[in-house]
Amino acid sequence: MESLFWLIAGILIVLGILGTILPGLPGAPLVFVGLLIGAWIDGFTKVGLITLSILAGLTFLSLIVDLTCAALGAKKFGASRFALIGAVIGTVIGIFYGIPGLVAGPFLGAFIGELYVRKNLWKAGIAGIATTFGLILGIAARLTIVFLMVGIFLMAYVIK
Repeated sequence: MESLFWLIAGILIVLGILGTILPGLPGAPLVFVGLLIGAWIDGFTKVGLITLSILAGLTFLSLIVDLTCAALGAKKFGASRFALIGAVIGTVIGIFYGIPGLVAGPFLGAFIGELYVRKNLWKAGIAGIATTFGLILGIAARLTIVFLMVGIFLMAYVIK
């Protein structure tokens, strides 16, 4: 039975890591639940309250990063709300086209959203680049946080 719980924990962690890249999956929260199950399996003897509190804090930080990075990238260069909405839609559509789609989708979505509002190719291009840059920075930050969470868990698990 313990093996089944470790399998579930592992699946949640992998899905969480994927969720830091793909929209629609709550990355860090899934990783946290997987790590929580891992801590629960041995009765919280190796990974206790302090470590779990740190992991919960990192999960919360990841959610804040998720909400702010793309918006800050877009806002810094004066992009409209439509550019941000377009970038999200472009990201969702881009998933189906692999890595090129994940890069081009947000750019094209932001570009089209901004072009719809401002009718200016130059500003739409800048909004597309800024929004995409913000999204990429957000993904990198979330990935860093998620791998940090897994590393902290493993260190706590192995050291005790």
